[in-house]
Amino acid sequence: MSQRIVIDPVTRIEGHAKISIFVDDFGQVSGAEFHVVEFRGFEKFCEGRPYSEMPGITSRICGICPVSHLLASAKAGDAIMAVRIPPAADKLRRLMNLGQIVQSHALSFFHLSAPDFLLGWEAPPATRNVFGLIQSNADLARAGIRLRQFGQEIIAVLGGRKIHPSWAVPGGVRSALSAAGRETIRAWLPEAHATARVALDLFKQVLTTHERETQLYGNFPSLFMGLVAADGGWEHHGGKLRFTDSSGSIIADQVDPQDYRTVIGESVQPSSYLKSPYYLPLGCPDGIYRVGPLARLNLCSHMGVPLADAELKHFKSLGHGAVTSSFLYHYARLIEILAALEFIERALDDADLAGTDLRADAGINSLHGVGASEAPRGTLFHDYTVDRNGLLQKVNLIVATGQNNLAMNRTVAQIARHFIAGTKITEPMLNRIEHGIRCYDPCLSCSTHAAGRMALHVRLLAPDGTLVHEVVRD
Repeated sequence: MSQRIVIDPVTRIEGHAKISIFVDDFGQVSGAEFHVVEFRGFEKFCEGRPYSEMPGITSRICGICPVSHLLASAKAGDAIMAVRIPPAADKLRRLMNLGQIVQSHALSFFHLSAPDFLLGWEAPPATRNVFGLIQSNADLARAGIRLRQFGQEIIAVLGGRKIHPSWAVPGGVRSALSAAGRETIRAWLPEAHATARVALDLFKQVLTTHERETQLYGNFPSLFMGLVAADGGWEHHGGKLRFTDSSGSIIADQVDPQDYRTVIGESVQPSSYLKSPYYLPLGCPDGIYRVGPLARLNLCSHMGVPLADAELKHFKSLGHGAVTSSFLYHYARLIEILAALEFIERALDDADLAGTDLRADAGINSLHGVGASEAPRGTLFHDYTVDRNGLLQKVNLIVATGQNNLAMNRTVAQIARHFIAGTKITEPMLNRIEHGIRCYDPCLSCSTHAAGRMALHVRLLAPDGTLVHEVVRD
């Protein structure tokens, strides 16, 4: 008799979701679905607003990713104005995005994911969290909190606040980097570098003790997509789109983000509010692709800074062609933190950051504009259509979590096939499946918006609705 296991909600991710695991008549896992149960509304209620308001509005989509939406929205506004923003403005936007990468990746690694592989899959939820990590290794936990604080400090120095800054605007930015702000950032760098080094060394040890997880947690062939520089280097706020396959071969390259619809399609599943983008030439689901740090490191030929380039070489040695294990998203995040720190350090000596030419001014020169930027979790698209008065007629947001949706479903199914046996739902099994989702660091509020807190409720149901087993986590 076929059965269905429901994990609701998935914990230690940004937002609310649940997982359904389907078991066939023989007790084998036949599939899995990752459901986003919050309603998405930003695309619709932004219609009718002036495009110039969108950076401030969309930065409120999420408290974790405000900078990502702020910058992508501002770039869509640049396209509508058909302007090239001043070099100083571009450099300042890049600096803020580097701060966003540091703060978000530090949150993902130290707060959300590290408790699993450092405290153990069998540890109870009450202690398998950042508070348990503080008790187990206070110095490491404090260093992780401080590293995230450093990234937030960069955002605050530039934008005036750590969360929801209204700083980037169509055509440029509102203000430059002050001398005091420059020194504040510089003073943090030695500590941030030391923490990144500790985390990298620690995770390399984890890889030696978690070979099974590396093989089972989302390790499958797929495409990878993200922005790359013209020379194939790592890119986080410019460049063009590149797709590679699991062998590392490039299948599409230097695609202008304005033309993303020629390579990306979007499907809708009735079981989730989250869309499922796919590589258009292959269709859905064959066009499954992954975005984010794992994808960016697979796509690029070099990071462009020495310490991160050395780590990239080791990272690429872990795969045959592309690195396909989603468990290595964690390693990729740490390498990107290191690269961000090196680029931040390099940027502080650039006199343009204190420049006064910060905005290009123009009217409505195009009725359609796309802004693309690399959010920590992956490539983010803001697609706006306006009328001659600059009022939005249509808005389409393609977020990283949506682009990873098909891959997350496959990851859950892969893990479940190895750890689910019979009708008993065990705590370690739940922990491992949840961690498979956490590898992607999904940010559900980027596409949905809800308030409240839910307990973890897992039910195993027979096809006729009979309750076979139930687990409730307060």
